[in-house]
Amino acid sequence: MLEITVNNVSHQLDVEPDTPLLWVVRDELKLTGTKFGCGMAQCGACTVHLDGVPIRSCVTPIAAVAGKAITTIEGISPHADTLHTVQQAWISEQVPQCGYCQSGQIMSAVALLDKNPSPSDEDIDNAMSGNVCRCGMYGRIRKAIKSASAAMATDVVLTPEGSSNG
Repeated sequence: MLEITVNNVSHQLDVEPDTPLLWVVRDELKLTGTKFGCGMAQCGACTVHLDGVPIRSCVTPIAAVAGKAITTIEGISPHADTLHTVQQAWISEQVPQCGYCQSGQIMSAVALLDKNPSPSDEDIDNAMSGNVCRCGMYGRIRKAIKSASAAMATDVVLTPEGSSNG
């Protein structure tokens, strides 16, 4: 039995210690926002936070995360009935095209803004470099991160229509 904490909820799981965290999150906990992309830590679709640091869950064995705080896309909002500022910026800036990579992109963006609330273009490019978007929405991703940064700095709530309320 392994005990892990995901999105502030403790779970006792009977899984092999070398099972990738991605499959535990998706198959055992039914948190399907985290996506399988490449299985080799190359694309970033499986990004989750481990003690606030973005990691690739597809190559992280479940035994390596015991006793640490795991956060998935389902757990980044401070309230269950609201979106995180970055999620709202993604909607406001119409970032997704196919959307498959977006949960990993958002997890990396949240980690960036937690560490650096006012990133430069270079900071954004460096932080997001491990996340691949096959649709090429990198310009929109950068714009959404800047929008979220500005909203967080002024405590503004972004709305789906792209306007602010604050």
